Amino acid sequence: MQKQLGAELLGTFWLVFGGCGSAILAAGFPGLGIGFVGVSIAFGLTVLTMAYAVGGISGGHFNPAVSVGLTVAGRFPASKLLPYIIAQLIGATLAAAALYVIATGQTGYVMGGFASNGYGDLSPGKYSMMSALVIEVILTAFFLIVILGTTHGRASAGFAPLAIGLALTLIHLISIPVTNTSVNPARSTSQALFAGGEAMSQLWLFWVAPIVGAVIGAVIWKAVGEND
Repeated sequence: MQKQLGAELLGTFWLVFGGCGSAILAAGFPGLGIGFVGVSIAFGLTVLTMAYAVGGISGGHFNPAVSVGLTVAGRFPASKLLPYIIAQLIGATLAAAALYVIATGQTGYVMGGFASNGYGDLSPGKYSMMSALVIEVILTAFFLIVILGTTHGRASAGFAPLAIGLALTLIHLISIPVTNTSVNPARSTSQALFAGGEAMSQLWLFWVAPIVGAVIGAVIWKAVGEND
């Protein structure tokens, strides 16, 4: 169990450090910034690389919503759910702390949103709370369907991390303008802790929507694909 929790901590650290780090440090770099597409690819690569690196130890969740969805789908024991979520939150927060130390070392650095998620004034495209709620539920549901489908016994062995990483890339390409993309409560919590203020007041949505979406995705998968 300790090794599994350690793998989840490392994987979630890498996801937040690589994905949010690309947004904080590289996305808006004058003349050379990687933009939305680069950030989307970075998030996908973090999951892909760590799923291959430590997925065989812990299952490669790196996301409380994924852990909940896998539990609902009968793929993960409920007794491990809370320890996994705690490990994911620790890993994400450590990554956010490291990014804070790095980012504030820049002369004239302005904190801003610190890659936090939000709606209304905190949405990159100024989308409403309802828009944020709907897109986070839908995208997390389909993320779970991809995870459950590609890790099913009938799927080609060894390709699940690639499909899951590409799915997360696609999710970010769709939704960065709406919410800055969560689909992961640990990722959202870690950034909100450092952004503070309004980001913390809106954090509830980025727990509720991904978890609801994950449950919906698990239920759909069980109805459509689990028993055939």
